Amino acid sequence: MSYLTYVIWHGIALSRGSADTQSFFLAGRSLPWWAVGLSVMATQMSAITLIGTTGQAYNDGLRFIQFYFGLPIAMIILSMTAVPFFYRAKVFTAYEYLEKRFDARTRSLTSFFFLISRALGVGVVIAAPSVVLSIVLGWSELPTIFVIGLSTTLYTMMGGVKAVAWNDVKQMLIIVLGLAACIVIILQSLPPGFHFQDAMFLAGAAGKLKTVDFSFDLSEQYTFWSGTLAALFLFLSYFGCDQSQVQRYLTARSVDESRTSLLMSAFLKIPLQFLILLIGILIFVFYQFVTPPMVFNPDAEQHAAAKAPVHYQELKQAFHDSHELRRQAATHYFSSRTLATGADGKRAFQQANDHFNNIRQEAIAFVQQTNEEPSFTDVNYVFPVFVLQNMPAGLVGLIVAAILAAAMSSVAAELNSLSTATTIDFYARHVNPQGTDRELLRFARLSTFIWGLFSCIVATFVTNLGSLIEVVNTFGSFFYGSLLGVFVLAFAVPNANASGAFFGLLCGMLSVWAVSAFSNLAFLWFNVVGTCATVLAGGSISYLTRDKA
Repeated sequence: MSYLTYVIWHGIALSRGSADTQSFFLAGRSLPWWAVGLSVMATQMSAITLIGTTGQAYNDGLRFIQFYFGLPIAMIILSMTAVPFFYRAKVFTAYEYLEKRFDARTRSLTSFFFLISRALGVGVVIAAPSVVLSIVLGWSELPTIFVIGLSTTLYTMMGGVKAVAWNDVKQMLIIVLGLAACIVIILQSLPPGFHFQDAMFLAGAAGKLKTVDFSFDLSEQYTFWSGTLAALFLFLSYFGCDQSQVQRYLTARSVDESRTSLLMSAFLKIPLQFLILLIGILIFVFYQFVTPPMVFNPDAEQHAAAKAPVHYQELKQAFHDSHELRRQAATHYFSSRTLATGADGKRAFQQANDHFNNIRQEAIAFVQQTNEEPSFTDVNYVFPVFVLQNMPAGLVGLIVAAILAAAMSSVAAELNSLSTATTIDFYARHVNPQGTDRELLRFARLSTFIWGLFSCIVATFVTNLGSLIEVVNTFGSFFYGSLLGVFVLAFAVPNANASGAFFGLLCGMLSVWAVSAFSNLAFLWFNVVGTCATVLAGGSISYLTRDKA
């Protein structure tokens, strides 16, 4: 709570430098490249990354790293195209250009879809640390959500983008320190004589180190192709069309510094993401030798136990028995892996691990039925529960602070971008076009509060939708491809007109809805569908209406 108080105080202190729209929305274009780069990374790496990604790695291993294969390519493309264009255009939002290129309705529609997608995303970001603090403080998730969401809203309202960016810098340092401390403590907690390479050996036997899947299966979420091709479209849209990212590099002192900040994120993100996934892998190895919770959501498990105590005790006993068999098999495999019987030991461990996972899935299904929540999952509780049950008290505070830092950096940046788009694209454009700086700032702060409140409400619904890292990217994938398609029409299709852009965007959104409803296409490919449908429909409509343009 002391960290929360400090961040709020510091954000309010920085409000003295945000007395006009240039300062509040763009920090007067005065930030150094390294601060902008850290802010870009902090905005993307929310508490979802720390909580959802570690849980994802605990369940699925390193496969998720493929999601980021397209990121460096996207950053290089954007540093040569979107960054210099938006910076030199002297715009507050990415969508201002669309009015110059097409018309006001295309600008407003594109900005509206951004507002909806980003507000849903902020709700997911707020939900992640609420999982942790609700366990730490013993609160229910509802008040925890509003404490985190509204406290971050407060300093964002007062300090604007400068407060957001400089708090991001400090928060990234806390995040990296917390991650490093977590890895050290996990390695020290493994059995005597069991080293890092031994942990990787055991994780590999369980299939957790499989990183690249070259199968071309469009229903599979994470493959080399979805990460390199489909995710490329997502990252081009997120960093090139999403105001929460565009606004970050518009605060830099020059075009070159904007480019450098983006490239910094491009080449540091994958190693940092690997580090976070590694924590999930090490937690998996740790629980080979220490009995894990049967279900990582303690409240849901207790509720299920109260409703069906006999079946719960039977499952609990089966779970403990299967864990003991797996522990023995892991120990035997570790000691025999260099002997002639190593292959037999590996096979026995894999069978014991499969049996353990089957019992755990039965337990999850039991909780789903007794809690009457078909979408229940405990993947988002793996890391928080591990930290609280196994870390020294001082380090628990550091890691909780890191999770809070990750959450608040993303929430603040995204609320600021929501406020900027609402103020510039709607209030200043349609409601009060002659508004003074004072009037615009007053509305910007009010809209920040409203979006913060809305996002808190969204957060109350998302904790059981699955891995939060997947939930937030799924939400984004419904919108990002179509938004990217509009900018492709604007930049790369000279004959595209306003009707083509407006109705092409609607066709793109409709196509994404159709494939999500009537196919089993993995969500990353929604970005490709949305982009292609928008460009094809927009180009065709522009051709058909060319005499009316």
